[in-house]
Amino acid sequence: MKARDTLILVAVVLVAWQLLYWAVGSIAFRSPAETVRSAAVLLADPRFMPHVRESMLAFAEAFAIAVLIGLSIGVTLGASRLASEVAEPILVALYSIPKVTLYPVILLVFGIGMPAKVAFGAIHGIVPISIFALNAIRNINPVYLRTGQVLRLSPWAAARKILIPAALPEIVTGIRAGFCLTLIGTLLGEMFGAQRGLGHLLMQAMTRHNMDSIMALTLLLVVFAATVNGLLLALDHRLHRRV
Repeated sequence: MKARDTLILVAVVLVAWQLLYWAVGSIAFRSPAETVRSAAVLLADPRFMPHVRESMLAFAEAFAIAVLIGLSIGVTLGASRLASEVAEPILVALYSIPKVTLYPVILLVFGIGMPAKVAFGAIHGIVPISIFALNAIRNINPVYLRTGQVLRLSPWAAARKILIPAALPEIVTGIRAGFCLTLIGTLLGEMFGAQRGLGHLLMQAMTRHNMDSIMALTLLLVVFAATVNGLLLALDHRLHRRV
């Protein structure tokens, strides 16, 4: 059933894409077939893969940092009712700040290159992961906590057997949101402060108004993001069904 729904969704997107191409024209758009051909040409070019590896390495590092710091902040604050109530509005306010305004500071601190991309990607993912983790810990059913007390579990045993399984579904939801935002942040970092990577290639294509490259790069990024997000969504649904 889900596979059929996915195929229907893909078909609808392709039809809408083709209709939009017919409406807009080739000056500002490319058809699905042309985009796929351009993407195949990019993938066959040996000069393209170093940029892919650069972007994936920067994203992987940024995402790992965002998850580690985000979960640490969220779990620590969520364990205290007072701390979570005070911190949540602050985190929401930080989340609403346009991250682009922080990019000059990132460049001054880290310079142009890999560290700046990683830092800029990580700051996009830390706050949403923190907020979801905070709420996941804070909203754990008190019955679970009392069960741990009745069973006389140690704090570590209670966390491992009760708290983490109860909070995990919402934490995974936060990680899914953090994944998308960290990817966006990493690409933005490459667009404005890097000499390599997919974001850098995308900025070059935009500067030259190379629609073939713009559409091909966008397609590849969308396929990657949709694939990983689909896997995380499947894990999210499975964990929520178990709760």
